[in-house]
Amino acid sequence: MRVNSTWVLDFSLTAYFDSNDLTYFYFSVILFLYVLIIGCNVLLIVVICVDRTLHEPMYMFLCSLFVNQLYGSTGLFPFLLIQALSDVHTISAPLCFLQIYCVYTYVQIEFCNLAVMSYDRYLAICFPLQYHLLMTPSKIMKLIALTWLFPLIESAVGIVVIAFLQLCGNIINKVYCDGFSIAKLSCSISTDNFFKGIVYMLTVILGIILLIVYTYVKILRVCFSGSKQIRQKAVSTCTPHLASLLNFSFGCFFDVFQSRLDTSAVPIMLRVLLSLYFLTCQPLFNPLLYGLNMSKIRRVIQLFVLGKP
Repeated sequence: MRVNSTWVLDFSLTAYFDSNDLTYFYFSVILFLYVLIIGCNVLLIVVICVDRTLHEPMYMFLCSLFVNQLYGSTGLFPFLLIQALSDVHTISAPLCFLQIYCVYTYVQIEFCNLAVMSYDRYLAICFPLQYHLLMTPSKIMKLIALTWLFPLIESAVGIVVIAFLQLCGNIINKVYCDGFSIAKLSCSISTDNFFKGIVYMLTVILGIILLIVYTYVKILRVCFSGSKQIRQKAVSTCTPHLASLLNFSFGCFFDVFQSRLDTSAVPIMLRVLLSLYFLTCQPLFNPLLYGLNMSKIRRVIQLFVLGKP
């Protein structure tokens, strides 16, 4: 029987397991992580906005990164908190599509932010004398606007396509909604459609990653031909960015491939944790990485929070 997706009132999330007496423990862990994510990211956003010495391109892009992590976490954690205390793990169709939209835009905005940050580092290291002429305030605003507008519009088109699929089921084998899980429920899904989604997504994401790789190839050329001071500057500013990119890419690509391959041999707890990795670890990883590693931010935080230089 062909069932239109508009007739599906809710979806069942089957990756949840019976936690018995540990229900409130899991709830407390999720709540603690969410509060920690909010606290760390809001602190850094406020510090960057308040302190005028941090009103530089790199820190403006970092501020955009932290805002996106608040956005992505809010699209997931309140839902997980409700589900942790619920005996019936279902989600209404409109809320499911909204969650897909939040997750997809979060991922694309994160990669776009990292690409813009790599471009900024490329200009700062390869063209230090012309940097402030090339990276003007108006250009910073345009890059940040593009970082957000492109994913928000592009993902909206994808959600419309998914919403009009004809579905023959409502079972999602995850703890949250994602587009490919909905696509697998389609009555008319074909091998071509199966691979079109992954090719399209990998084209967008890999395109952004290749742009980042290109900028770092240019940076490395300058570093190897430059002085020791240039190399030290490149290492201090680029290491956090590369670590953030590798961490986020690992989480995203694992989720992409585990959704499309048979991972039934992997323990369910491990599958759930790894599928949530890019949504939970990145919003914690980046604030700690940049807040602790970048001396300028660390100094301002000490002054802002502790009241001492």
